[in-house]
Amino acid sequence: GATIAAVAGGLDRPYPSEHAELQSLIARHGAVVTETPLGVAPQTRHFPRRNRLIAGLAQGCVVVEAALRSGSLITAELATLYGRTVFAVPGSPLDPRCRGSNALLRHGAVLTESEHDVLAELPEERRGERIGAGAAAPRPGRPGDLAQHQAPWPAPPPAEAAGRAPAIDADTPEDAGEIRRAVLSLLSFTPTPVDDLVRRCQFSTSAILTVLSELELAGNIETLPGGSVVLPSLPPAGRPDLEREA
Repeated sequence: GATIAAVAGGLDRPYPSEHAELQSLIARHGAVVTETPLGVAPQTRHFPRRNRLIAGLAQGCVVVEAALRSGSLITAELATLYGRTVFAVPGSPLDPRCRGSNALLRHGAVLTESEHDVLAELPEERRGERIGAGAAAPRPGRPGDLAQHQAPWPAPPPAEAAGRAPAIDADTPEDAGEIRRAVLSLLSFTPTPVDDLVRRCQFSTSAILTVLSELELAGNIETLPGGSVVLPSLPPAGRPDLEREA
């Protein structure tokens, strides 16, 4: 089947920038969709809307890894509301990056270890269809599905649900500015693995990832292949906030 990618920014503003070739390849052989106009760079508030597109287009939602405040949980919640099946890949109970996806499993998501687990849940008549035929119509939830539970995972913060920039984790007393300064103090012009930042900062993983996304969208850091971040070689024009935060 073909691949459909839902993106947060305008179609001419691929994010991350190194995915431009991949986005072009998907567009040639499948489709790239967005609700954001051309010329508009992706912003934090655009991602919940992008997640809604993903949930609506897909026959099911597979969550591979998600922290408790991950945006993937928003997609999973929307998929449940749309009558889609939610799948989750189990992770280590000691890894905070897997707590959200493991919570989905506790509340009825389909345990997924391979593509066979996904195919087994799809209606027989749709398994051989190409995606180009359109998304599956919503189907009633089965007993034990996520929809049967009152609160399968923490609800998104009100600001995020309204389409505005998501707040830093509610269980983190420090404000976003303090987390941003802590992250920037550990960065340099030498690549720093994100995992190192998580280990060295005294903040939740989801809070750090949120701040890193905001810093990248603002041009204050660059993301490198392999999961590392680095300060840009030249500060963004007209952005003295980089020096002030550092």
